[in-house]
Amino acid sequence: MDSHTYKYLDKINSPYDLRKLPKTALSDVSDEVREFVVDTITKTGGHFGAGLGVVELTVALHYVFNTPKDKIVLDTGHQGYPHKVLTGRKDLLHTIRTQGGLSGFLKRAESEYDSFGAGHASTSISAALGMAAARDINKDNYKVAAVIGDGAMTGGLAFEALNNCGVQQRDILVIMNDNNFSIAPNVSAVSNYFNDVYTSQTVNRLRDNIWNFAGKLDNIGDRIRRAASKLEDGVKAIVTPGVLFEAFGFNYIGPINGHNIQKLVKILESVKELSGPVFLHVITKKGYGYKHATVEKKYLHAIGKIDKITGKSLDKKPNVPKPPKYQDVFGEAVVDIFNQTKNTVAITAAMPGGTGLNIPQETHPDRVHDVGIAEGHAVTFAAGLATEGVVPIVAIYSTFLQRAYDHIIHDIAIQKLHVVFALDRAGLVGADGPTHHGVMDLSYLRNIPTMVLMAPKDEQELRDMLWSAVHIYKGRPVAIRFPRGEGIGVPIQPMKEIKLGSWEVLEEGSDVAILATGKMVDNAAKAVDKLNTLGISAELVNARFIKPLDEEMLKSICNRFDRIITVEDGQISGGFGSAVSEFITSNGFSTKLTMHGIEDGFVEHGTQEQLHHDLKLDSDGIAEFVKNILVKEQIS
Repeated sequence: MDSHTYKYLDKINSPYDLRKLPKTALSDVSDEVREFVVDTITKTGGHFGAGLGVVELTVALHYVFNTPKDKIVLDTGHQGYPHKVLTGRKDLLHTIRTQGGLSGFLKRAESEYDSFGAGHASTSISAALGMAAARDINKDNYKVAAVIGDGAMTGGLAFEALNNCGVQQRDILVIMNDNNFSIAPNVSAVSNYFNDVYTSQTVNRLRDNIWNFAGKLDNIGDRIRRAASKLEDGVKAIVTPGVLFEAFGFNYIGPINGHNIQKLVKILESVKELSGPVFLHVITKKGYGYKHATVEKKYLHAIGKIDKITGKSLDKKPNVPKPPKYQDVFGEAVVDIFNQTKNTVAITAAMPGGTGLNIPQETHPDRVHDVGIAEGHAVTFAAGLATEGVVPIVAIYSTFLQRAYDHIIHDIAIQKLHVVFALDRAGLVGADGPTHHGVMDLSYLRNIPTMVLMAPKDEQELRDMLWSAVHIYKGRPVAIRFPRGEGIGVPIQPMKEIKLGSWEVLEEGSDVAILATGKMVDNAAKAVDKLNTLGISAELVNARFIKPLDEEMLKSICNRFDRIITVEDGQISGGFGSAVSEFITSNGFSTKLTMHGIEDGFVEHGTQEQLHHDLKLDSDGIAEFVKNILVKEQIS
């Protein structure tokens, strides 16, 4: 734990300790939790703004509810840092997102207080409703609260869950952490009045009594009921968005100031006694309490190591130019394509900066569509565009595109629509861990009929693939997967066509053929150099097309080599190596094949370099893997 002394936080090792304190101490506790998060994360790096915005809400929830028996489900898991601090993990917070340390998200295996794992957004309400249903089935007695926010309410799954909550009418609390806008003081005063009214048992009973009495007055009573309904709904509609959520079957409360800890505790204590589904609308400010985070957007999501006072980066970087990031190369290529064409657009699911689409967003704002955290909608929206001759470039992280799988098959592939997918963060992404590694895409896209699937070896090949995907590979979906981080530093040239399904031999050899794809090509090239020093002659092939395979080259390789080794930074099962294996088997070759990639299991978090080293996917690991295979064959 930080060497700083905290009056209250030093004594809080679980929510049980928190609940021993008087309510008057909770404001100071919130200040200490926020200061501790700022002190720690500015030194280590990590997700930042969202957690700072929910400090008071997190303190209030653990103070009012009997966690871990009562279940709190946090959506968009990077809101969870204050939650980790209060649930026995503050002394480990400095290890967050490092190999062997705390996860940057919620993780059931990490703590009994993490009711549901959360790395992707919009899952909390569905999971919480499932917990509430299990509680009722098991005839148990506990409360369930879902905290959704930081953009997660733009996801369709959230609204599917809201609808079902209204149908099931179970006791469940949904809290919307609304950090997208502020609310004026006068509106806050009015909303606080409504909160007191809505949560007052006396007022609710009085309203129910009037309603029931009016029901006994025949026609006059009906008119009174209609007038009362219109008045209540009309006032709510003017001041709050409550009518929408009440239409889903919720008792809507809010909006309330999410940084007023005493008001939060009072509201939560009242809400706890209400039955049925309740929707609590809480207004917070992302980055609240840290001046740099409230002024500059770059501090709102995640940070590296920074000086707490000045906000300047402390990451020591050599004063030498670095290759551009793949996402920026992609963004610049989209600009070039926009300049050449009139019928292309780009689509992002709330990640323009992360995918590089912020670059064309600046130059061609009318041609970049941000649909929110709604990957399924993004894909079917693209399908609609494609039916009318527009070519959509859909830029979504590999791990997030998994959420739109049926849309890719049903809405695009079956109809043979020309949609280009740009899968950023393919392969091992590092500190975000198993929820964010893009290691499934080769498997889940390769088996889709008509799909073209590519992986560039460098920045220029990414540009060429994008150009070819837009202009040449018509009448089918096309996917280009590329890694997180910097390229390898090749010169950027004008874009040109790559023949569909063509591989290239980068190094000729005689002992073994290494077929590598994507980021692994550069690592394999360095491995080939190491193997040469050991007297092993390896042929290296840039297998840039995973589908379709370069069958002519593959036939030649099978005729010339007894041993082939495939290298990929994805799951072996169903991946690139599996495609090569299927080809060898179906064509009757006797060539021996060994697949090198990620085994059947989930890879935890760590730096990309650490993970590649541990999985023997760096140059040393690939060289060792190839050498060991050949040595075993010689012995046998």
